[in-house]
Amino acid sequence: MPKQIIFSDKAPAPIGPYSQAVKVNGTVYVSGQIAAELAKSGDIKAETGMVMQNIGHILGAAGLGFQNVVKASIFLRDMNDFTAVNEIYGGFFTKDPPARETVQVARLPKDVNVEISVIAVE
Repeated sequence: MPKQIIFSDKAPAPIGPYSQAVKVNGTVYVSGQIAAELAKSGDIKAETGMVMQNIGHILGAAGLGFQNVVKASIFLRDMNDFTAVNEIYGGFFTKDPPARETVQVARLPKDVNVEISVIAVE
C-alpha cells in the first residue's frame, strides 16, 4: 500500500514533521490547516476563510475538490465562534456536506482560533 505525499505551494508549509496531506488507496488525509497570519486580527470569519482556501489548494494538488470531502474535523479555541465558523465553512459545502465534528480545545498551534482537517476520497 504505497502512500503519496501531497503538497501545494499555495498553502502554508508544515510547521513540524508532517505532510500537508497523504494519499493512500484513493483516500486523501489533509492535515489540520491554520491561518496564523490572521489569528491576531480577531476576525474569525477571515481566519476560517483562509483555512478553507488552504484546504482547497491542498485538495487541488491531489486532483480533488470539496465535493470529495467525506469527513471534517473543526477545532475551535472558543465555541462561541461556532456560528461564524459554520457560516464560512458551509459556503464551501453547498451540497451533500461531509460528516463532521466540532470541538473546543484549550489551545491551538500558533495561538490560532480555528484549525480544520479533512478526509477526501477519489
